[in-house]
This record gives sequence, C-alpha cells and structure tokens, in this order.
Amino acid sequence: MKTKQLITPLEQNSLAEIANKGIVVPNYRLEGLPPKTGIVHIGPGAFFRAHQSWYTHMAMQLSGGDWGITCVSMRSTGVADALTSQNGLYCLAELDKTTKYEIIGSINEVLVAGKQYEQIIARLSDVNTKIVTLTITEKGYCLNSLGKLDMDNPDVLADIDSKGSQSRQNTAIGLLSHALINRWQAGKACLCIISCDNVTDNGHKLRTALIAFAQNVNNEYADWLNENLVCPCTMVDSITPATDDALREAVSDALNIQDNWPIKRESFVQWVIEDIVPDPKPSWEKVGVIFTNDVNGFEMAKLRLLNCPHSSLAYIGTLMGIETVFDAMQHDKLVGFVQDLIDHEILPSLAEHTPKELDAKSYSNDILDRFRNPSIRHLLSQIAWDGSQKLPMRILPIIKQNLSENRSVLRLSKSLAAWMLFVRLRHQQKQELVDPLHEKLLSIAALCNNDPKHDIALFLSIADVFTPDLSKNDEFIKSLHLAYSCLLPLLQNNNHEWFA
Repeated sequence: MKTKQLITPLEQNSLAEIANKGIVVPNYRLEGLPPKTGIVHIGPGAFFRAHQSWYTHMAMQLSGGDWGITCVSMRSTGVADALTSQNGLYCLAELDKTTKYEIIGSINEVLVAGKQYEQIIARLSDVNTKIVTLTITEKGYCLNSLGKLDMDNPDVLADIDSKGSQSRQNTAIGLLSHALINRWQAGKACLCIISCDNVTDNGHKLRTALIAFAQNVNNEYADWLNENLVCPCTMVDSITPATDDALREAVSDALNIQDNWPIKRESFVQWVIEDIVPDPKPSWEKVGVIFTNDVNGFEMAKLRLLNCPHSSLAYIGTLMGIETVFDAMQHDKLVGFVQDLIDHEILPSLAEHTPKELDAKSYSNDILDRFRNPSIRHLLSQIAWDGSQKLPMRILPIIKQNLSENRSVLRLSKSLAAWMLFVRLRHQQKQELVDPLHEKLLSIAALCNNDPKHDIALFLSIADVFTPDLSKNDEFIKSLHLAYSCLLPLLQNNNHEWFA
C-alpha cells in the first residue's frame, strides 16, 4: 500500500521544498526575505490576487525589483487570517483545458484598517512606496450619480471633519488623503494611484474625488495634489470564480501543499493602463500589461466585443433552455448567430474607434475562445442580471451608431428582443428577476399579449432604458418588431428554428 506524502504547508520556509517538486515558485523570494514594499493595494479580494498581484509577481520574476505589495483590507479580516501564516504566499490555478498551478509571492503582508491603521498609514507614507492600486468596487469610491465625491455620504463628511488628521478614516478616499497629507507635509513625492475597478473613466473619477476631498481640508494641500497626483485610467479583465473547497482539495492533491486560500481564474487576463504612470514602476509592460493613450477605446471594444455577445448569449440561450456559456457555445447555430452579430453589426461599429494597440478581430476570436473554456462554469442566468442597467452600455450605443451610419441592426434587435422575452419568461415562470427595475419590468410583462406592436411599445416606454431618439425611431422599431416575432416561439414552445 502506497503511503501518502506529508502535506507541505505553504510558507516562506517551504518554498525550496515546493520548488523541488517541480512547482513554479517566486524566484525573488528564494533567498529568504521578500522584496521591499513598493506598492500598497487596497481591497485584496480574489480578482486582485488573480490579476494585479499576478502581473507584479510576473514582473519581479522576470526583472526583479522592490515591488512587494502591502495589502490593505478596510474591514474584513478573512484574507489577512488566511495569508499571514503563509507569509503572503498563495497558489494560483489557471483554468483551461488543463489546469496550471503557480505560487505567487508578490504580497508581503495583509493589514486590516480596523486593527493596524497606523501601520497602514506608515506604509502609504513611506518614501519607498511609489504606487497604490485599488479594487474596492464602485461603492468604495463614494461617488454620487454624477461621478463626483458624494458630499451627502456621512462617512465622507466624518473623514472631512477630521481634516485628514491622525484619527482613523472611514473611507478609502479618507485613508489615501491622510497618507497624502503626510507626504505633502514631509516634502515627499506624491503617489501614483491606480484604480483597477470596472468604473468608466476610473482614474479621472478617483483623481477628482481626492482633489474634492482635499479642497475641503486645506487649499495649499489641494493645490499640491492637483499639480502632482497621477491617477491613470485602466481597464481590467479576467474571469475569477470564487474559491471553494474543491479548489483547495485540487491544490492539495496536485501539489501536496496546504494553502488556506488559493485562487483560480481563466487563462485569459488583460490589464490596460493609461500611459502616464511615472517611473520607477514594475516592468509590467514586459509581462503583458498594455500602456496606451486610448483606454476608452479598449473599454468600448470590451463592451461591444465581449459584453454585447455575452448578454446576447445569456438572453437567447436562457430562452432555449441552456444553462452556461460553455453549453451555449456547443450549439452551432447559436454560435453562428453570435459570429454574424460580431462580423456584421459590431466590428463595423469599431472601425474608427479601435486603439492602435488592439487587433479587434483577433481580440474577438480570443473572447469566443474564452466562452468555450470547459473549466469555467459561467451561468447565463447570472449574466442576464441587471439588464436594464447593462443594455444602455452594451447594446443600445451600437444600435444608435449603426442607425446613424446606415448599417443593419436586425441581429442587435434580436438580442434586445430576447431580453424582453427573458423578462416575460421570468414573469411566466414566477421566478425572481434580478434587476433594479424588476417591479416595473414584471408589471409590463404581465400586460404583454404576444402582439409585437403592443408588447414592444410597452418596453420602449421605459425611459430609464430607452432614450426618445430610439423609442421613436421608425427603422429601429420595425427591426425590433421583426426580431420579436422571430424569437416569440422560444417563449411559447421552445422552438429553436428562429435562426432561419
């Protein structure tokens, strides 16, 4: 009977032993001490550890440098509890047709603001810290509906009242301001602060919020910040499923190591940064990070070539009784529809808007390959959430542009009609509709009678979704009537012959 090996705990002192097993480990940590902290990251969730932390790890693996990361959690202690005993080390599982494992070593420590606030301020104020990165979700920026600092937010007001002084700040904006004031007063260089959240114009909004905060604290400090603060816009992308016990067991079985919190993601990963990051910085450009003067162009390409087909698959696939993106990509006629949608109605809309660093057709092919990844179980029902919020960003702008440039919108209209029928399906099956406008949408679904003219008029009356220039456009309405009639059998009897 074969005796199972003793499991090796993942920590600094076990890296050499793990490397001897043929597992890729951080070469910059094999000597013992981790690199000095050069980056502070706020919000050490799964996406950060699968994305920015990985890119920094790869840069140091290739070129070295003191770019160790101090992670800051504003409230939760979970990541700190899991990684502190592991000296910040963790395993990343890259999911594709086969799974690849690697030990990531870019994190030096994980600090929690509620317990280690002074230590965090010291790291942010240290002259060796050059860059701060953020993944704090849109809510963490404390912005109002106009994308400005929310001066009605009680946490923001409390931080401003403290004048960025030595008292503990409640918000990430307040925390950063506290450290920036320290640097200003000490005559140290300002920080480069990089938002990595999926917020449009994220860098501009972050910079505006920090300067607005400063203007309510000290005018001289605000002037210094306005002159020196660099906040590049970015775009990030990679599917990062939540860690589960199955992943922990897979890591243990495959590598014979004990990792408290491994991470998994798809093999595709993308980080686009506005090309204004000052030196010194990690050699990110050598490991795949794209520095560009056209982040907006990359955002548009992602919305149109990834998000639009994703939503189209979600609504049509759900009507067809398909459960996941991978399953949808096994249906040849559905894939053919999506490919035609991309080739004839999406790619032409990008012809004048594609960044010079991006091959749009190749990027689109990569996206469809991502949809075929058998290791990623991405539910269509989840992608279908919040349609009233997503459609005005993912589909309607392409329709408006194509109408103005005399291109077809019939396939895009089918995507839109599928959303309307999806809402009706939720009402018909008495299932939850996850959408901020769920009450209004379900009340409209209750009034539908399968007459395209009647039903579409009800949906087009939703001013939160459809602007007057679309809801009154005769060509668009005609196209939508045809699309709705074509797809209606899916709602009535699951007939899949709509492709013809």
